[in-house]
Amino acid sequence: MSTQAKDYYKILGVAENASADEIRKGYRSLAKKHHPDANAGDPASTEKFKEVSEAHGVLSDPDKRRKYDRVRKYGGLGPFGPGPAGGAPGGAGGFKFEDLSDLGGIGGIFSSIFDFGKKAKPEKEGPKRGRNVEYLVTIPLRTAARGGRVSVTVPISEECATCDGNGAAPGTSLERCSECGGKGEVTFGQGGFSVTRPCPVCVGRGTVPETPCSSCSGRGQVSTRRKLSVKVPTGVETGSRVRLSGQGERGPRGGPPGDLIIKFQVEPDRFFTRDGLDLACEVPINVAQAILGSKIKVRTIDGNKVVLRIPPGTQSGTAFRIRGQGLRRGENRGDQLVKVVVETPDLSTEGLRTVQELAKQEGLPH
Repeated sequence: MSTQAKDYYKILGVAENASADEIRKGYRSLAKKHHPDANAGDPASTEKFKEVSEAHGVLSDPDKRRKYDRVRKYGGLGPFGPGPAGGAPGGAGGFKFEDLSDLGGIGGIFSSIFDFGKKAKPEKEGPKRGRNVEYLVTIPLRTAARGGRVSVTVPISEECATCDGNGAAPGTSLERCSECGGKGEVTFGQGGFSVTRPCPVCVGRGTVPETPCSSCSGRGQVSTRRKLSVKVPTGVETGSRVRLSGQGERGPRGGPPGDLIIKFQVEPDRFFTRDGLDLACEVPINVAQAILGSKIKVRTIDGNKVVLRIPPGTQSGTAFRIRGQGLRRGENRGDQLVKVVVETPDLSTEGLRTVQELAKQEGLPH
């Protein structure tokens, strides 16, 4: 881009003291008029659209506009635009940013702010913290109840150790990305508005490798798998998370690693169902046990068995509570709820006659 000064106010057709709303309206009107989609094959309109977008990019940013106005009037130069005939020294007509180089290098600063002229080679960024990684771990209900440890293998993307994450083969250099000019971002016009996105060529880095690194194919990252032993807290629920500090992705350029966030999902159990810290289960009993009463052994989540007394005349669906045999969380522990289901047996001919006699004797309809 030429370093010849441009009057952004004149380009947008607004006054020097125009409000932000007036600048926005001026930009929208011109951008719509000169948008490439509406002027296919017209290079002049395309160039005008770029110029309008450039002017809006400066004047719509309060900080950039303030700097622009300051340099625009620096040393009494006055507004840019047609100056005295012949572009006399000190007039704006022949003004260039290079002309300010003898005033403390302000021309170079101005060019740097607004992307005029050739960009300096981007400086290497400092260390950055690595990204956090979230990983879903599925565990049995028994593990959730008892706690313990589980072994997990987590896929991790890390900065390539061969090229230190810059994507260039060792001994080769980085070049400024020609697509974004080293910004790491590109701007697209959409219906009178400009949308900024990470550059697809340099993936937001602003540079591309002269020779791609053979270990990462120039991506700057490699995929690896990390095997870890993760502690499961007792009473953990689906959706619970555990943060492992420093176990995430390695930080770029020697920065600290991110964290690994383990998210638990508890599998359904064939015997137990969960209700908070309580556990529920169903246990079958026969007709004799229900009528006459009985004692049965019931399995708990800890793998032990407790004796449950079934009183005479128990109905199918009756629930019994076993205290302290649910899930534990800290100092709290739930109960185990046992629902008995009376099963009807297949009787022999003699057994059926016995039941019929009993029904007749007790006046039971059948």
